[in-house]
Amino acid sequence: MGARARTAWGDVVDEERGDVPGWVLITLMTAGLVVLIWALAGPALSGLFEQAITRVTGGLG
Repeated sequence: MGARARTAWGDVVDEERGDVPGWVLITLMTAGLVVLIWALAGPALSGLFEQAITRVTGGLG
């Protein structure tokens, strides 16, 4: 049976030790995907950005 705790708002909630809330897992998985995509696409996006800046400035700089 889970422990009962009172929150700051006065609600009584049941706690289950060792259980990770779903929003924590979703947040961690999303962060992992962002890091993975950034690592794979970062150099290509950087090259595109540099090329675009070069075209806009007319090769100055």
